[in-house]
Order: sequence, then structure tokens, then C-alpha cells
Amino acid sequence: MRAALSRRVLDPVSRASEILFGLIMVLTFTLSLSATGAGRADVRTVLLGLLGSNLAWAIIDAVMYLMGAWGERRLALATLRAIRDARSAATGRAIVATHLPSSVLPALTDRELERIRVHLCAVPAESLQARFSREDYLAALGVFLLVFLCLFPVAAPFILLGDVALAVRLSNAAAVAMLFLAGFTFGWQVGRPWRTGFMMVAIGGALVAVAVAFGG
Repeated sequence: MRAALSRRVLDPVSRASEILFGLIMVLTFTLSLSATGAGRADVRTVLLGLLGSNLAWAIIDAVMYLMGAWGERRLALATLRAIRDARSAATGRAIVATHLPSSVLPALTDRELERIRVHLCAVPAESLQARFSREDYLAALGVFLLVFLCLFPVAAPFILLGDVALAVRLSNAAAVAMLFLAGFTFGWQVGRPWRTGFMMVAIGGALVAVAVAFGG
């Protein structure tokens, strides 16, 4: 259970979601530059805003990851205790059955469900803990870095170039490329990488438009 939860941040969906979130946060700032016609003097303020915004949300996202992992683990432990404390073997098997995927359950007989129940009842009491492990903290750090480091490729043109208009165009191009790469990587693992890459760009653009329209 610990290993499954700590690896969650590394799965394709989580990774693509974190990158998408970070880029949306950054793009709402960079697009405001082109909309307002800001000059070079405003770039420092925008960069500080980008840094502060992504740092804050990266921390929040990492903390929320830990809270989600803790909540899921507590629910899993409550289920395990319910199976151990069931008044009868049939009740225990019923609890096991309710927590199995619907596509898997028809393939299991009562004997197999009983074997699962017996195995879970034999789990050592000391393992029934919801404390965080080293892997949990490393996974939370991964969430933090995924969100925060999305800033730098998009912010680099403002640091390296004196032409704000050109920097905005290059920054937006970098964001689009990162969106496509995140979608392509996700699609490479689940199928149709090119289509998924373009879909990620379209979804990211739509979400940024919504954020800007509502004053994000």
C-alpha cells in the first residue's frame, strides 16, 4: 500500500496533470503582459509574481498530495480493520468483494475471496499505521518540483531578452511546446501520443482562456 501510494505521483496521469497545472499558472501571468502592453520595467515585477505564485502553489500541491495519501491510507486501514473485526467469514468476504474492481470480482470464487480475507486478517498489527514514509515525502517533493520547475522554461525569455514583445512570444511558444511534450509522453504510454499531445495543448489553452476571462 505504501509503495502504491508513493508511486502515484510518477504515473503518467499525475505527471501530466501537475505540468498542466503549473503551466496554466504561468501562462495567466505571461498573457497579461501582452494584454497590457507592459514594458521592460514591468518584467521584474511579473517574474517575481511568477516565482511567488508557482512557489506557493507548488507547496500547496505537495501538502495536498500528502493529505490525500494520508486520507486514502486511513480509509484503507479502516477497511482492513473492518475485515479483521467482521463477525463472520461471510461478512468479511462481502467487505472484500465491495472493495474489488467490478471487472475483477466476477472472476473470483468464494474460495478465492476467502483466501484474500484470511491473508488480510493475518496482516501484523504493527503494519496498521498511517504514518508517512520516506517515499511519501519524496513523492511530495516530486509534486513540488513538477509544478515549480515548469516556471523556468517559460520565464527564461524574459530573463535573457530585452524585447518584451519577443519574450512574450517565445515564452508562449515554450509553454505550448511543454504542453505538447507532456501530452505526448502521456500518450506514448497509453496510446496515440501525437493526438494526446495536441489535445493537451488544446485543453491547456482552453483552461488558460477561462482563467484569464475570470481574472485569474
